[in-house]
Amino acid sequence: MAAMTAFSLSEDQIAIRDMAASFSAETLAPHAVRWDEEKHFPVEEMRQAAALGMGGIYITEDVGGSGLGRLDAALIFEALAMGCPTVAAYISIHNMCAWMIDRYGADEQRKAWLPKLCSMEHLASYCLTEPGAGSDAAALKTKAVRDGDHYVLDGQKQFISGAGVSDIYVVMVRTGEAGPSGISTLVVENGTPGLSFGANEKKMGWNAQPTRAVIFENCRVPVANRLGPEGIGFKIAMAGLDGGRLNIGACSLGGAQAAFDKALAYAQERKAFGARIADFQALQFKLADMATELEMARTFLWRAASALDETAPDATKLCAMAKRVATDTGFEVANQALQIHGGYGYLADYGIEKIVRDLRVHQILEGTNEVMRMIVARGLVGRAKGN
Repeated sequence: MAAMTAFSLSEDQIAIRDMAASFSAETLAPHAVRWDEEKHFPVEEMRQAAALGMGGIYITEDVGGSGLGRLDAALIFEALAMGCPTVAAYISIHNMCAWMIDRYGADEQRKAWLPKLCSMEHLASYCLTEPGAGSDAAALKTKAVRDGDHYVLDGQKQFISGAGVSDIYVVMVRTGEAGPSGISTLVVENGTPGLSFGANEKKMGWNAQPTRAVIFENCRVPVANRLGPEGIGFKIAMAGLDGGRLNIGACSLGGAQAAFDKALAYAQERKAFGARIADFQALQFKLADMATELEMARTFLWRAASALDETAPDATKLCAMAKRVATDTGFEVANQALQIHGGYGYLADYGIEKIVRDLRVHQILEGTNEVMRMIVARGLVGRAKGN
């Protein structure tokens, strides 16, 4: 797929975006509020998305992937999130797990797991965070002790999307010394003895996907399920997060765009003091600022996605910047859209409060926005020291 040039999209990219938008409008948006209320995980609808190529967006074609780029993925996830940010975000996490297997797995591992992941016949979960190791991910304590042809896992992962439903768990474990160099990545299949799950968490948002603790108790996993050699698990986890951060930023923009569209339509219909509220200059300026901020964030996200496609040396820094900007902007725009609706925005029927609740967590996951600042700052300071 051609990279973005001169801030324009190719005909193929426009077609991809429009396909995802049509699917989102027809299949996700009409049910999003109900799924949130009922805490329903729409697996069948996600498999319909996978049938259109969205289960393995940037996975190679020999194992059933679509072979697209990161900018293409950003377009898809923004479009999906316009229908439901929660569902779009889970599909993003699933794609991130599949990419880690595609990028770092041996050929037999890729052929064993990826075809069913790309079709979403099987679902995947990313397991890095622990109760005592969130932002400080390199401090994780889940242990994997070698015992012949197996590892014996003991520990717990926290806040895991899809846990209890997923078929594949991509798990970062400690196989060596303290710190990042002692971490490896294992693929744990559902049904493995010693693998269990906590209760479904009660959350502010993201109710249309389950979130549970993943618990390992004397859990025996074949050494053959390790991705790459021992000791590169932290590198694998962070590489996955570069793209994941772009995706979650795109999900924020999609949710915010949907909220903005609702607010604009409402402002043109709602009357107060004898006039449409859209005729009040104060509100016009607010709408203008919201649209401008969204466009700025979107343009920068595309810039970062193009850098990741090109494996640019500053791609990680740009992905962190874009994640911070897009998720902060997305939440603020959605929150302002709720304000424009007044009391009606606070009601579930209008769908705005759900978007606000869903987008709030995007500023926390895939690395908090404070951690994004740390990544950017380290890149800047490190470069300054090298000069």
